[in-house]
Amino acid sequence: MNDIRVVPGNPREPQATRLLQASHALMQSLFSSEDNHFLSIDELCVESVRFFVAKDGDTTLGCAALANKGDYAEIKSMFVDPNARGRGIAHQLMQHLERDARTQDLSVLKLETGDTLTQAHSLYYAHGFKDCAPFGDYEESPASLFMAKTLD
Repeated sequence: MNDIRVVPGNPREPQATRLLQASHALMQSLFSSEDNHFLSIDELCVESVRFFVAKDGDTTLGCAALANKGDYAEIKSMFVDPNARGRGIAHQLMQHLERDARTQDLSVLKLETGDTLTQAHSLYYAHGFKDCAPFGDYEESPASLFMAKTLD
């Protein structure tokens, strides 16, 4: 039975910070600094970004953020504790982000992810994302994959 719940979170809360630091360390181990586009903890604490955590009881097992870019929302900081993977937590976070984007009247979700993060690609494709061109301030890079989804 899955008792995971997705709730608003605070990137500065110790369990969330631990997950974000683990995510940042992983990205830094896989990609060059020019190809890392994660938001710092401070950048996740601005009004235009909504940050969510997936909790099992009092334990934070995953996190994700939705940055309101005006005419679209960008998914940032999607990460699930490696020890909690396989429980559907990332899918729950994705569903929550999509619902939240709709409540903000945003009709398009976009994201940038690393070219070698095949599990992430599978997740995003399963949720209806399609490859797209770079957007916002991103530049074309062989290390990046850009995706978008139009919300009904």
